Amino acid sequence: DTVEKVNQLARDKVRTAVSGTTDRDERKARLAGIRDETMAALAEAISAGEVDAGDVDDALDSLHKEAVRRHILDESVRPDGRDPHTVRPIQVQVGNIPRVHGSGLFMRGETHVLTIATLGTPGDAQRLYTLQPEEEKRYIHHYNFPPYSTGEAYPMRGPKRREIGHGALAERALQPVIPDEFPYTLRLVSEAVSSNGSTSMGSVCGSTLALMDAGVPIDAPVSGIAMGLVQDQDSGDYVVLSDIQGVEDHLGDMDFKVAGSGHGITALQMDLKIKGLDFEILRIALEQARQGRLHILEKMLAVLPEAREELSPFAPRILTVSVDPEKIGKIIGPGGKTVRALQERYEVKIDIDDDGSVFISGLNGLAAEEARREIESLTEEVEIGKIYTGQVVRVEAYGAFVNLLPGVDGLVHISQLADYRVNNVEEIANVGDELTTMVIDIDPAGKIRLSRQAVLEGWSAEEARDRDRGGRRGGGGRERERGGRGGNRERDRSMRNGGRPRR
Repeated sequence: DTVEKVNQLARDKVRTAVSGTTDRDERKARLAGIRDETMAALAEAISAGEVDAGDVDDALDSLHKEAVRRHILDESVRPDGRDPHTVRPIQVQVGNIPRVHGSGLFMRGETHVLTIATLGTPGDAQRLYTLQPEEEKRYIHHYNFPPYSTGEAYPMRGPKRREIGHGALAERALQPVIPDEFPYTLRLVSEAVSSNGSTSMGSVCGSTLALMDAGVPIDAPVSGIAMGLVQDQDSGDYVVLSDIQGVEDHLGDMDFKVAGSGHGITALQMDLKIKGLDFEILRIALEQARQGRLHILEKMLAVLPEAREELSPFAPRILTVSVDPEKIGKIIGPGGKTVRALQERYEVKIDIDDDGSVFISGLNGLAAEEARREIESLTEEVEIGKIYTGQVVRVEAYGAFVNLLPGVDGLVHISQLADYRVNNVEEIANVGDELTTMVIDIDPAGKIRLSRQAVLEGWSAEEARDRDRGGRRGGGGRERERGGRGGNRERDRSMRNGGRPRR
């Protein structure tokens, strides 16, 4: 009885309200007015208990749903006046927030999403403690749906299930295009500043814009679109809708989110309100989604065709060095002393992976470069035939010890100090002097033989070894034979340290 009374009072009015305007707020106002009129007409029955006010509201909602669905099925006209294939007007802006590393504002109809990108160091990655093989996550997307986006006001506490799900979907959509070799940790935050449906796909588009604005070299830009369905369960007639808005999501039969690049789909999510879906409907929905995604991409790329070549001046600069994993300890030092000293000296952050990848990050690119050079020198291998310039750290009668790399010294025998006969080592080298020498040999014990004469004469390492009189006699053995026993022991101790890393 209640349904019949409401139908007689309001059916034609609701149909007129739905078809008579394309403005959401005006339609809401008209429907609210119809409700008030219906409640006033049934006031006596409600007061007498003959009619329940809740049943009246339910009947009005059913009329609204029927009017919207019939208008779409019969006329192919949607509540905002669009046909089933048309995407709402799109506007795109980037770089609106200059202090952040990257930002993108994506506006599709009344749905506006602002995404901000932040570039962090590898050490900022999220640690994962799960049963999955992945131990960390370096691309993170958070989605916020504040109450003001729909004109509401309620307390904002922790993220809700819907926000977590939408954030995960948008994160999955961009994950395939994030370059593996890009060393930064990426955190994106999408804020729905205005909502009329499909904010999750708006956050996909906003994320793409923010990443490109930040200078992240993504493999391909990604866009997203939400597809809908209105199907008459009795006749089987149906209409597939592109880019659904809030009322179509609420009153329709399907919310099918499709995200992808020009090369293909990267993420899908479907919510159905009917028992099943015909394969032909799915095929049509995917094809309409492809056309819609490409249209949206075209609008986005018209504003920012590709990722910016330079990172934001406020983003950290990261340099990458690959070292022998066995030498990681040299960078870290006892108790982390060495790596802490490097970070303090150059004002950088250093992250070291077990595979030997070293990431140096800092706002000052020159300081990061200096830190990189020092790390390379800490782990560099001395090469035979290579020329080094180093400081003389010790002088003996048989030659001079020169520091080649941090903690690594080599011996220049007196016979290799010059291109003429040298009677006294100190004629050429004193402690603190810089000498340019060539590494001509490294014995099995790790002792390094150097030659200054090879540099002056332009010899190869082989030629220098042939002329190294000290080397033919065992690397300083001649000098040990000249002295007494006490002198021999002292020189033996000196030679044991020569060429090995100093501790």
